[in-house]
Amino acid sequence: MENENLTKFLTESPPSTKTNIQIEDAILRATNWFQIVIPDIKLYCNNESCLGERYFKCNNRFEFYIDRWTNSHLEFKCKNCSENIKVYSIAVNAYDETQINIIKIGEWPAFGPHTPAKLISLIGPDRDEFLKGRKSESQNLGIGAFTYYRRVVENQKNRIIDEMIKALQNNNSAKEVIQKFEVAKSETQFSKAIDAVKEAFPEMLLINGHNPLTILHSALSEGIHNHNDEECLEYAKSIRIVLSELAERLSQLSKNHSELQKAITNLFKKK
Repeated sequence: MENENLTKFLTESPPSTKTNIQIEDAILRATNWFQIVIPDIKLYCNNESCLGERYFKCNNRFEFYIDRWTNSHLEFKCKNCSENIKVYSIAVNAYDETQINIIKIGEWPAFGPHTPAKLISLIGPDRDEFLKGRKSESQNLGIGAFTYYRRVVENQKNRIIDEMIKALQNNNSAKEVIQKFEVAKSETQFSKAIDAVKEAFPEMLLINGHNPLTILHSALSEGIHNHNDEECLEYAKSIRIVLSELAERLSQLSKNHSELQKAITNLFKKK
């Protein structure tokens, strides 16, 4: 049986996590010295030949001793591109050959789910601030994550509206609608920017039938002093998810326009 609990611990637990894991099929190498065969793990690979989730294979042995702490570095390499690697630093102490006490000391690249390139492109200059928020979120630091995400959205309000305007222009939206978004961009207050477009917000930009600017503003208007860390973490997650979906929607609208233009050009060439 594969050590599913071990792979879940490696991929889903942040550094400094300590837990007990049940082990099966440990191989006895010497007195009180065992080895485990680690199954492949699934991670996001950002190599140009991958750009998606791929299986990574462990290149070294995972060994542990009974009643003795051992530090290990586990290196995984992408099986598809054979270039990108993931390294985990752990400490292990076993009670017996079936149960280990394990601590994740650290990992490289840093812990945290993959952040889509489309979202990074949308927030532009505040990339580093957003990634700090992402790191805070992955470590369950709600107030920190919420603070970083709110700063990013407030700083990049005009950039986000600019991307909306481009999508509207690419899809031949009415000039009156585009002008309302231009007015929204000129507003310094987020609430006034929303009021400028709420009556003419196009369906193509809605997320589950809702104006994404309104959703973001409702989260941003929550004061961190009025909520505990757990509540701030939920607001932070909501901001990230809405931003991710908005970036995907804007990218898809741009892609559809590009494909349409290419198709029209090809048809005229044939004619």
